[in-house]
Amino acid sequence: MQDEKQAAPQWPSLPLVTVKYAQTLDGRIATATGDSQWISGPDSLRLAHQLRAEHDAIMVGIGTVLADNPQLNVRLAGGRDPLRIIVDSRLRIPLTARVLAGDAARHTIIATTELAEDNARQAIERCGAQIVILPTIAGSSRVDLALLLGKLKGRGISSVLVEGGSLIITSLLAQKLVDRLIVAIAPKLIGSGKDAIGDLGIRRLADALTFSDLVTRQLGNDVIFDGHIDWKDERPASQTMDSLKE
Repeated sequence: MQDEKQAAPQWPSLPLVTVKYAQTLDGRIATATGDSQWISGPDSLRLAHQLRAEHDAIMVGIGTVLADNPQLNVRLAGGRDPLRIIVDSRLRIPLTARVLAGDAARHTIIATTELAEDNARQAIERCGAQIVILPTIAGSSRVDLALLLGKLKGRGISSVLVEGGSLIITSLLAQKLVDRLIVAIAPKLIGSGKDAIGDLGIRRLADALTFSDLVTRQLGNDVIFDGHIDWKDERPASQTMDSLKE
């Protein structure tokens, strides 16, 4: 977005992670009924495709696939399509999903867990997509995203663009795995709806996440916020290089 902007330092052995989403003025990424297309304007949509072309991989959660059935390719900007990463702990992705259609499947990885049924794994692999089975986060059924990112780095993936949904964005922020945040803020109010980010466990304003290298600009009718998160402490010991090895 800004050529002169320097990349923020990233955690050792992990790709650079950029989170990008569009929200209303009141912080919603969808209405109460789940309608989200389109919150931002056409210029912001083109920016999203430009960011896809600039990253090695694009990652979304299964909720985004089920709600929007995205193609996750580059159509509105020049450049190559990124590798598609779908985080789906129970393999709920339908075989009719666009990311499994035709040649797209060969460039799609589904990150799942042992909770997924064998029949679902085999059906997805027959479509041409690759299944990666990962441990769950302790006490939950969610894919361990730190391990997933470590494995992607081991495959030569240096940058990952995350486009949603709220659960995966919240998980990445809570685990301090996000380097850069880009938000398209649309001049719209919808009231009750789906929050962009869930509970991060922050109870004091003094503990709020802050940013460095912050840039804001108007793009069409939207305002673009682009900043690197200023993590002030070290990565937790559980996210060391040893835990990320194949």
